Amino acid sequence: MTRRNPRKYIFSRNIDNFFIDVNDAYKFLIRFFKEFSKRPFHHQELIRQSYEIGLKSLPLITLTGFIVGIVFTKQSRPSLESFGATSWLPSLMGIATVRALGPLVTALISAGKVGSGIGAELGSMRVTEQIDAMEVSAINPFKYLVVTRVIATTISIFVLSLYYSFVGLIGAYINIDGTEGISVISFLQDAFSSIGFLDISTSITKSIIYGFTIGIVGAYKGYNATQGTRGVGRAANQAVVLSIFLIFIEELIIVQIANFIRYF
Repeated sequence: MTRRNPRKYIFSRNIDNFFIDVNDAYKFLIRFFKEFSKRPFHHQELIRQSYEIGLKSLPLITLTGFIVGIVFTKQSRPSLESFGATSWLPSLMGIATVRALGPLVTALISAGKVGSGIGAELGSMRVTEQIDAMEVSAINPFKYLVVTRVIATTISIFVLSLYYSFVGLIGAYINIDGTEGISVISFLQDAFSSIGFLDISTSITKSIIYGFTIGIVGAYKGYNATQGTRGVGRAANQAVVLSIFLIFIEELIIVQIANFIRYF
């Protein structure tokens, strides 16, 4: 009788668990789109979640966007000065903020704050059997808890991304004005002179996809949490890690598609 290699067994089990998780995530995603189009629509819960996710994130987004705008300008100036091209700073900041920094930084911050919050909240409700109690009381917990949070996250990240770009440009303007004395109108004209429709549409697409990713991943991990309070912490942690990983993958794919369209 041959003994089973424990390493091969563990590896095989991990592979099986991976494909099981992928299948469960696919079913969860399909169920979301099915429930999304059904009545009733929980408008009050959607508004409440938008407030919790969006409005309460404004201070953090404001501080981050303002600081990044100043720091990025300071770091870029020496390189442009060596070529005598400091006049390109507004255009550089406009391109960097609208194309990349706005959607990406907002999504990364929200993945840590919002994604973990959704995962922990739904995970806590799952392990304390509150979700089961909602099913018994003839309330669709998936519709009420998952759909509203995913929609609220998608909308909120989109708005926060636009707000981040605005605040980042304010920080950049303050730094440039303090050293070179440029007017607001001239700064905005230079900043948006190199930004086209493709850049704006790509930025909007990114923010919507990132918001949906953060919401659906956090909801999936929390809604399927197990093993009590330990599972709640694991769900929150996995929601953050997986969201950030998927955001970087989506960033790479979207940038490649945008560049292909730009140079086609």
